[in-house]
Amino acid sequence: MPSKNSVKEYVTTGYYHIYNRGVEKRLIFQDQQDYGVFLSYLKTYLLPANKDLLMEQLGNQSTSPYEKDRIRKLLRLNNFATDIILVAYCLMPNHFHILIKQNNQSAIDPFMNSLGTRYTMYFNSKYKRVGPLYQDVYKAVLVKTDEQLLHLSRYIHKQALILQGDALQNQPSSYPEYCGLRNTTWIHPEEILNFFPKTQHKSYIQFMALEEIPQITSNLIIEDD
Repeated sequence: MPSKNSVKEYVTTGYYHIYNRGVEKRLIFQDQQDYGVFLSYLKTYLLPANKDLLMEQLGNQSTSPYEKDRIRKLLRLNNFATDIILVAYCLMPNHFHILIKQNNQSAIDPFMNSLGTRYTMYFNSKYKRVGPLYQDVYKAVLVKTDEQLLHLSRYIHKQALILQGDALQNQPSSYPEYCGLRNTTWIHPEEILNFFPKTQHKSYIQFMALEEIPQITSNLIIEDD
């Protein structure tokens, strides 16, 4: 029998909770650099690629060989800026949570394969290891109601607070964007905040203070966090 949420239902403009953990529940983020690299890959995939500017820089005689090599790599990378909207995320030591909206029915699989492969190559090179980093293929579960969507965002952000208390800067998550403490162009908290009144940040913080996560999210979340 397939493991929970391994069978994926892809629809256009659907919201998805995507998650995975390390093989044998091992750490997949061992220091702040690891978190930063994973987030830098997300940024590269989700910011629009200015290919005209990159080609101009590539043809410029003053561009160094090192910089030209970097530009060629950027030009070869997949870009999902028009296909994937990142709504929320949290990176934990041995797993991650990503809440996305996809505008293209076939976008999630190449996006996650690109992200997973690239980060595994970085991690294995840094820590002198070989083999798979994740325990299985990523899980992606379709969010079917607005109520599920709202409480799923709260569940994801609570993971960071559980581990680090109120030290929002220490555990990487999108919660600072939801509190109005940080503005990141490739993260879109408005997909959730638009459900709240005009005092959106304050209302969301009050929403986060609720204790229980409703049973309606039980089929959306990772097992045995």
